[in-house]
Amino acid sequence: MRKSVRLFIVAILVTGIAHAQQPRQDKIELRPYKPGYYDNDIMKGIEQYKQEEKKVVRKPIYKIDVSQLPYYPKSVNEFTSWWKNQPISQGNTGTCWSYSSTSYFETEVYRLTKQEVKISEMYTAYWEYVEKARRYIRERGNSNFDEGSEGNGTIRIYKTYGCVPLDSYSGLLPEQKFHAHDKMVAEMRAYLQTIKASNAWNEDIALETIKSILNHYMTAPPTTVNVNGKNITPKQYLTDVLKLNMEDYVDVVSLKVKPYWTKMEYEVPDNWWHDSSYYNVPLDVFMSITNNAIRKGYTIMIGGDVSEAGFDAWNQLAVVPTFDIPSAYINEDSRTFRFLNGTTTDDHGMHLVGYLEKNGSNWYLVKDSGAGSRNCGKESENFGFYFMHEDFLKLKMMDLLLHKDMIKEYISKFKS
Repeated sequence: MRKSVRLFIVAILVTGIAHAQQPRQDKIELRPYKPGYYDNDIMKGIEQYKQEEKKVVRKPIYKIDVSQLPYYPKSVNEFTSWWKNQPISQGNTGTCWSYSSTSYFETEVYRLTKQEVKISEMYTAYWEYVEKARRYIRERGNSNFDEGSEGNGTIRIYKTYGCVPLDSYSGLLPEQKFHAHDKMVAEMRAYLQTIKASNAWNEDIALETIKSILNHYMTAPPTTVNVNGKNITPKQYLTDVLKLNMEDYVDVVSLKVKPYWTKMEYEVPDNWWHDSSYYNVPLDVFMSITNNAIRKGYTIMIGGDVSEAGFDAWNQLAVVPTFDIPSAYINEDSRTFRFLNGTTTDDHGMHLVGYLEKNGSNWYLVKDSGAGSRNCGKESENFGFYFMHEDFLKLKMMDLLLHKDMIKEYISKFKS
């Protein structure tokens, strides 16, 4: 072989190797606002907004340019996933915590008993509003009253009030297609502020008024449900039919704000009752728990931040762009730093139902009740789902709700 030819081949090989080793460098793009499921379906399907027809100027948004990504999933069919009901929209409400945790417990019922059940999300939300009002009154106004909560709020409500099938309580008025809680919550909040201003802290009277507001917008929840021709209480439905034991479920976080291997309070506004039962583990354990559980057929409710340039509702994708932070630098410090400075917030709950290993990375199939996951259209098999890269969960998902069997090997490490 001639020397010039050999040199040419070597140059090509060196160039190819250098190109292959080039680290990923994501690009950002400015996208004009495009109406999706929220504008075209939810808002147009809610009577109160049909009458208002407000002209809202939507600003362009910055998102990752996905065309530059070497690979990302395109279909739910690429994933190994476990049984779940079809995704349901939460409408124009801040009750993702109830939808995601309800979906999680429906899958748990199937895992444990092989029953395919549909549980009411709004029965749980109704009683959560009541309990928020109760604490607001007992704390003399020094407690958060809003639509949000945490997944383990569902556990607390199930323990106190039980649960009911969706066909026993939808929380919708006869003419409603979608839930809308903004006016209802504003009315309840105004009433509670009136109580605070007048120092009229009569709990019984106040809660009856709160329930009357809820009943007006959501209808009154049932005290019994009929299952197989027998009337039973919501608590009996939980324990005797669904066979769920609420003591079997735990919350896991990974934050350096408190010592690892201790239980801690997850200090976010939606933890309005200041629950301090969260198991705090190192980040590698947090990820190991996730990957081990989903491969063994245990799904997980996840909660964290979706207000990111790498969270793309039009491509149903959740990735961490390199212009945010390269993958190699995502660790417990970068995670906790973002939580403390407010760039990571606790703003959405979802249900992790499947996994995919591709090109040395883990991807997760995430079922969602939010509007963005529906931008692909009702005819798409991806309707109501996101494809989440492991880096996004590692950096931006703050807590896991799952069965305690998935952390039993770590329990002995925790101080009493």
